[in-house]
Amino acid sequence: MSRRLVVVIVAGFLIGALAGAAALVLNKGHETPGVATTGRALVGGPFTLVDQTGKTVTERDFRGRFMLVFFGFTHCPDICPAELQVIAASLEALGPAAKKVVPVFITVDPERDTPEVMADYIKNIGDEFVGLTGSPEQIAAVAKAYRVVYAKFQEKDSATDYSVDHSALVYLMSPDGDYITHLPYGTSAEKMAETLRRYL
Repeated sequence: MSRRLVVVIVAGFLIGALAGAAALVLNKGHETPGVATTGRALVGGPFTLVDQTGKTVTERDFRGRFMLVFFGFTHCPDICPAELQVIAASLEALGPAAKKVVPVFITVDPERDTPEVMADYIKNIGDEFVGLTGSPEQIAAVAKAYRVVYAKFQEKDSATDYSVDHSALVYLMSPDGDYITHLPYGTSAEKMAETLRRYL
């Protein structure tokens, strides 16, 4: 794992930890005098993207179901396929309750990850997965909303090929689209399923 990738992952953990801490404080009703709070962590929000079938979708299309949201890209050699398999295994462990959850894979590499590419990629992971892409501007906006860090960099021995470092958190969002919690990279399928059961 490159030093750059380690830095990005650590940054993602810190962002996630801060978001989780904010959610914990807000949910306990602690308020600073003179400061109005909504009781919600500032993770997630409106987006307009394109799914693997070419259909334009927004966050409203997922209302009524929990969302497990993961950001990555199809050329990712290790972290993304491993994490998506963990998500798939955790949903399998839930049994029928998994129907309450939609796993959403959002690319951070929209130049290469077209709807067709996303469709080919996620069909090897699970039929229940939704793959989302969009313009670079749309991806930047949704990544910002989810506090996701990502950066393109040139491969060392190639003048044309590139990779993308990115944070690797899985976000659990409520049926109303609100942030509930996140799971860091390396969480086992069993632990992820156990966490999901607490909220379903």
